[in-house]
This record gives sequence, structure tokens and C-alpha cells, in this order.
Amino acid sequence: MTAASRNHYSPPWGDASIIGVAGSSGSGKTTLALAIVASLNLPWVVIMSMDSFYKPLTLMESRAAFRNEFDFDSPDAIDFDLLVDKLSDIKQGRVAEVPVYSFEKHNRLEQTTTIYSPHVLILEGIFALHDQRVLDMLDLKIFAEADADLCLSRRLVRDVKERGRDIEGCIKQWFGFVKPNFYKYVAPQREIADIIIPRGIENKVAISMISGQIGKTLSHKSVKHRLELSRLGKIAEDSPLSPNALILEQTNQVKGIHTLLMDPNTSREDYLFYFDRMAGMLIEKAVDFLPLEPAQVITPQGNVYMGLRKTAEVSAVVILRGGSAFETGLRRSIPDCRTGRILIQTNYRTGEPELHYRALPNNIAEHGLVLLLDPQMSSGGAALMAARVLTDHGVPEDRIIFVTYLAGRVGVNRVLSVFPDVRVVVARMGDDMEDRWVETKYLGC
Repeated sequence: MTAASRNHYSPPWGDASIIGVAGSSGSGKTTLALAIVASLNLPWVVIMSMDSFYKPLTLMESRAAFRNEFDFDSPDAIDFDLLVDKLSDIKQGRVAEVPVYSFEKHNRLEQTTTIYSPHVLILEGIFALHDQRVLDMLDLKIFAEADADLCLSRRLVRDVKERGRDIEGCIKQWFGFVKPNFYKYVAPQREIADIIIPRGIENKVAISMISGQIGKTLSHKSVKHRLELSRLGKIAEDSPLSPNALILEQTNQVKGIHTLLMDPNTSREDYLFYFDRMAGMLIEKAVDFLPLEPAQVITPQGNVYMGLRKTAEVSAVVILRGGSAFETGLRRSIPDCRTGRILIQTNYRTGEPELHYRALPNNIAEHGLVLLLDPQMSSGGAALMAARVLTDHGVPEDRIIFVTYLAGRVGVNRVLSVFPDVRVVVARMGDDMEDRWVETKYLGC
């Protein structure tokens, strides 16, 4: 399939809804954001603080900061270019590495925080509605309003307890920078906000209104995602099986194992033994695509043998829970293989696959081959989402091998119509909507 004929697929976290919450220092922005998250009661909502994007300080600036003489309440202190880059990544469904800022050291730390696949991102900070580039990406603009005395008292408690400051320094910074910059830079953002929320978390009506609006937006996106999956399914139905679907050669041995695995009277002990054997055969077939280079060795008899040696690492990502059935076969074939986990579950109310968890091997984008393991592919929705997760993390399509025991033609074609360079290694083609019996019998539940 050419790039021109490649079908588009946007996951549920594509085009994430971004909400900006601005307001004075100590106005309760973070608490308000947490209240919105709690009211939504969804696992895909993330809060990102603009505090993470303070610029690294020079030696002179750092000394001034420790004397409480550096202006952290000016827009010049924020790295808006980096903030816009990270928001753009999140908006487009990509991985974003967000810096971690230490207020005790007045500098960024070496580690970063990874943000990936939020359906809703809440950006909170005193300048959340300041930069036009940020405003262009926001779906909702909120301004948190609070009494100045209350803001000062909150800031004193926070900075003394959490940031190791002294009261005298906090007051010096308040009157030197915070208060004058509020009128100069922060207050004007009130005029461009969609919603102004006084009294913070006490304003239950405003919070309920915001969560209701976000819920409607997410419901609309869910419908669009399901329609997109249906569209891809229709295309897959009308297409012949892709040449990148590699079916294990149906030798007498393979047919014999199929017979035992599909026989309801096969004991669970025999089922485990023969499935592990089949899993090993599938993984060995997949590893044929690992990059190799010629290598010369001297045999124990002193002869020269020209063979092959791998030039890159191979890793595997298990799609939970079913993919764990492949792990015994994986360890027998590649004992030192690094593994990751992805949990994708189908929402029983909507039929939509949902990403709940991911833990991928370090530097997975540099590996020569990445195996996606799931014993059964029906509609292809989970496989499609798992492949998107890997490509979002930098894994080239042609290095991804989806390994499965049983697959349907529509499911395979749905995945390969979007990711034509991915390969699918399958032991047997079955019905498109066959129940997931393979993992149930293997795991015993």
C-alpha cells in the first residue's frame, strides 16, 4: 500500500481538549483544576502546571532568586516556546516530555514527566491565557478570581510549607513583583476568558457547568472514533487479505496442534503445553525479520563457519491480559527479551477500545524489532490502538510485528490499511467476531 492510499486513523486521545485556567498567584487555580478532574471522574484527564516551564536561570539570576529579587511573575520568566511545542505534541496525540522545575533550587531538574494520551489536559498557571499561540490551542478559557488578601495568605502558606521560603522573603516578593505584575499582565486575561469563576471550589455551579461541557465534548469525540473504526472496517471488508499478513505454514504438525487447541476435550495441561509450543513457532517466524549481519566463527572442530548475528535489539509488548499467554513461548525463544505492557479494554457500553495503561521498554524506538503479542485479533480495534501507541513513541512501522494465534480477515486488514508497513504473523485465520476463547482457556478464567 502506498502512502497516498494509506487510511487515516486518529485515536481517542487525538485532538485532546485543552483547558486553560489562569488567575492570580494564590487564587486557587490548582485546587480548581483538581475539582474539575474530580467532577469528571475519568482516567484520561491530566493537569499540567505552567510552573514546569520556568526558564533555567543564569548564575546571576539564580543568586537574585535566592535573595527573592528575581521576577518570576513576569511573562519573560516562562519558556513559552517550549510550552507551545509540548502542547502541540499533546494536541496531536504524541508523547510530550515535560520538564520538572525545582523551586528550592530555582532550576530545572534532569528528569522529565511524560504526558501521553490524555483526552483532556488542564493547563493552569498565572499566564495560561497570555500567549496567543497557547490561546489558539485552548478549547475552554477559565479565569479564577479571588480576593487579594486571600491570595496573599494562600501564597504564604504554600511557599513556607512546600517551597522552603521564609515569610519575610515571601512578602518582599509579593509587593515587589507579584502584586504589580498582577495588574500589568494577569488581570487583562480576565477579559478574554470564556468563564470567570469566583470563590474557587466553593462555586459548585460553575464546576458542574464546566464538567458537563467537557463531558459533551468527550461524548462527541467517542462517537466520531467509533464511526472511524466502522469506516475502516467497511474498507477492510471490501479488500483482499493484505500481503503483510503472514500465515504460519500449515504443516501436518501445525494442523495437529490446531486440532488439540480447538478440541474442547483437550485437558488444560495439554492445552498449555501445545499453545506454548505454537507461541514459540510464531515468535520464531517473527524474529526472521530481525536485522542480521554476516558473522564468521570457528567451530569446535576448527572449521570456519559463515553465519549471521543480530545487529539490533528485539523487544516485545504484551497487550494485556491475553498477551501474557505468549510469555512462556517468548522466554523459550528469546530468553533475554525486554518486555512492556499495554492494557486496552473495550468499553462494554460503547464498544470502543480504551487505553488504560502503558509501560514500554526504555529506548524502544531504537530497537530493531518490536513484537506486539495478543493471542487473538477480532475487530482489530485493540491492535490498531496498540500499533498507534508504538508509532507515537517513535517505533518505525516496518519494525513492528503483530504476533497472534487467531485472527479475522477484517481485523487484520483494518490494522494494515492504516499501518501498511506493519507485519502480522498469525497461526490461523478465523471468524472476524469470534469470542476470545484462546486466552480464557490458557489463563483458566
